[in-house]
Amino acid sequence: MKKHFNQYIVWAFAAVAFSWGMASCTDYLDKEPDSTVGESEAFKNFTNFEGFVEEIYNCIPNKESCYWCTSFNWGEDEIMNAGLGDTHVTAHFDLGDYRHWYDEGDKGGQQSWLNRPGSNPTSTDKFSHSLSGHAWYCIRKANIGLANLDKMTDCTKEEKNFIKGQLLFFRAWWHHQQMEWWGGIPYLEEVLPADAQFNMPRLSFRECAEKCAADYKEAAALLPDNWDNSTIGKKTLGKNDLRITKACALAYEGKVLLWAASPLNVVGAKLGALKSGETYSYDAELAKRAADALGQAIANIESGASPYALAEYNYAPDDADNRPNYGIYDHVKAKGSKSNYSDIFRTTGESWKMPGSVEAVMRGPMPDINGSNWNFAKLWGPKVDNLVEHDAIIHMPTANYVNYAYGMANGEPILLADGSLNPESGFDPTHPYKDRDPRFYHDIIFDGFKFLLTKPSGADAPSAIYQYMEMFTGGNMVPTGNPERNANGSRTGYYCQKLVPHQCNKFDGMYNWGGALQTYLPYMRVADIYLLYAEAGAAAQGANYKASCQRTAVDAINVLRDRVGAGHVAERFLSNQKLFIDEVRRERACELAFEGFRWQDLQRWLLLTEYPYNVKTREEFKRVGNYDYEKEDPRNAEVTGFDPVIKNGKETIIVERKFGTKHYLLPLKESEVYLYSEYSQNPGW
Repeated sequence: MKKHFNQYIVWAFAAVAFSWGMASCTDYLDKEPDSTVGESEAFKNFTNFEGFVEEIYNCIPNKESCYWCTSFNWGEDEIMNAGLGDTHVTAHFDLGDYRHWYDEGDKGGQQSWLNRPGSNPTSTDKFSHSLSGHAWYCIRKANIGLANLDKMTDCTKEEKNFIKGQLLFFRAWWHHQQMEWWGGIPYLEEVLPADAQFNMPRLSFRECAEKCAADYKEAAALLPDNWDNSTIGKKTLGKNDLRITKACALAYEGKVLLWAASPLNVVGAKLGALKSGETYSYDAELAKRAADALGQAIANIESGASPYALAEYNYAPDDADNRPNYGIYDHVKAKGSKSNYSDIFRTTGESWKMPGSVEAVMRGPMPDINGSNWNFAKLWGPKVDNLVEHDAIIHMPTANYVNYAYGMANGEPILLADGSLNPESGFDPTHPYKDRDPRFYHDIIFDGFKFLLTKPSGADAPSAIYQYMEMFTGGNMVPTGNPERNANGSRTGYYCQKLVPHQCNKFDGMYNWGGALQTYLPYMRVADIYLLYAEAGAAAQGANYKASCQRTAVDAINVLRDRVGAGHVAERFLSNQKLFIDEVRRERACELAFEGFRWQDLQRWLLLTEYPYNVKTREEFKRVGNYDYEKEDPRNAEVTGFDPVIKNGKETIIVERKFGTKHYLLPLKESEVYLYSEYSQNPGW
């Protein structure tokens, strides 16, 4: 590891000499014409110092587009198509082979955002950034900046505070990101000499979390509510969207404390936590501190002080063909809607505007123009008959996750935490798509869904049979003895369109240049802050716990359900702390589905090894009777969508993940743990 730290030292000092001569990859600030400076001038004023800080922003990896066919959903939420997806991290994690997180192609696998060979902090190429490739470099860079704050003499107090606040935030954030995957690590708070013998031991997760929380808290006191309203930010209006704010720092303070308060870091890695009840074993005092910080963030947002808000879930009621509520399925916002839920994850027809809407709180650099079309937009729909072109990989939601996360419109879960049916839900297994949570219709492509809005004609007319999805057993999207459909159809009975709309296909062509499609996954958004606050409050005391804002824990869940028009948390869950925690967790699974958080949630809740969270299933059923697609359209039903009658519905297991306690943390790279004795490998690896 000493070798790696020496490398980071060289890079960091090189950055001091060179980063101000480059235009920022995100154009945060207008640089002075003569801003290429030597080390003696590097920290003199705000413009030069901010150039130093902005390279840290540049290092934030783009989770969804760090490789040609990326992989980032590693819980029980997703599976890839058989054979073609077997080299990706998702498939290796299913086998318990976690060492593939640092695959550089030499192990026969595909790379992920956790590790990219040749990561380069000054590059604007999205393939040149990764978590492990930049974390220690950025931590050292933050410490160099903090050590040189006294050299910033040509500045105002506000300018100095903003620089220090960003440096403290990033020192904590890059430690925090590593901790969620590998557990406690050394926490570096000073600049180490290049020739130093590095022998700092690994701290516990809680010890690291306390240091992160202190840095986040101090950063929050120094950073602005809204850069646009500051003296500095007014000089760069239109270029401040990605900057770190007070609310962001407070939210991350709460998040790292909640992680420390969670069962994994209270009980330790063990099997049987669902049956024993230890999945509910939180540290209540830490949870209260987490709720306090998160409540402050919510108060800041709801007061209008910050630039953030919940995006609207407001879709077009009908179209030229009088199809009611088609906007939910096709992601078309209603006239007059100022923001759009779908635009948190993608934009289209807006000159490649960066996604996030008003809801994204933490993002990395702006993605490259048209880049989404080549390594992300074509990974979500069916490859049957080349309906979605090019890359052969398909990300598919698992049936068990869809059935668990997406409950009913009345707010009731279909399945309880142990996988049993909820008798109060109102779910009718013969009408499985009726009266579901509205997010189901936004996120999921299901049996009978109108996938192709443009009906194939002429030479392509044979493809018209695929205009509507046939997900029933034997349907045209379900793998059978047909070799092509085995690889190119749906293994689970569902496709996902939350992150990439279904119009990204050969005939509707949204992924073509004219669609101006841009995708990006935020690291944190406003809904996540509400969910974290609800969980912290639930862990501290229960549904009615309130801290630092006007909302109780249950209020924070219900505000998200109000946004989409789903029912509130049922009264019987409010008086039982464990049952309420179950509903908070399910709401998190629904709202944040497929955004890359699920593995870490199951990990910290001690559920990775527990049934039903360790299996991935497919939906099998028969549709009763023939559906005349030419005369009937699923959009002619109510908002609840297509309502086929089915029978013999059942789930069958595709994958059972046979994990042990070692699987609650990823292994560290062997090349690092053998460099000095104090840096020990994670248990079992």
